[in-house]
Amino acid sequence: MSVPRIEAARLDDVPALAVLVEALFRLEPDFQPDRAAQARGLRRLIEAGPDRARIAVARGPDGPVGLALAQLVVSTSEGGLSAWIEDVYVLPDWRGRGIGCALIDDVLAWATSAGATRAQLLADRGNDPALAFYRRLGWEATGLLPLRRRLGHGAVRNG
Repeated sequence: MSVPRIEAARLDDVPALAVLVEALFRLEPDFQPDRAAQARGLRRLIEAGPDRARIAVARGPDGPVGLALAQLVVSTSEGGLSAWIEDVYVLPDWRGRGIGCALIDDVLAWATSAGATRAQLLADRGNDPALAFYRRLGWEATGLLPLRRRLGHGAVRNG
């Protein structure tokens, strides 16, 4: 297998990337695979432009074999920008070749060039291989507990 090149996602990548995100979400009990929803989200990030978000794609000879995405948020603790990294995934047959590291490096370089001073991500507590991967790359656990709340249709309401 040839070494995939890492580059920014294009709109015509969205169907293949949605398949990768769907595979990732099958591993994460907090998320439901929904290829159409994932495609909408990916499209919105690409359309937001490189000043707001980046989807790094590992492009193999037959199309995308991995991805990592990052978007910028304002951090009051940093007094500036922070990068939120999500959906890091490499197809099983392509793992162990440094692709995941290259994807993370790409989005971190993008975030740094955009002025971000911190990056953060969430990893599934039960995904030991992913947690070990992030530790090897220097990521640290924090004392924060992630919480979420659904908004809009179907959301739980107070009262």
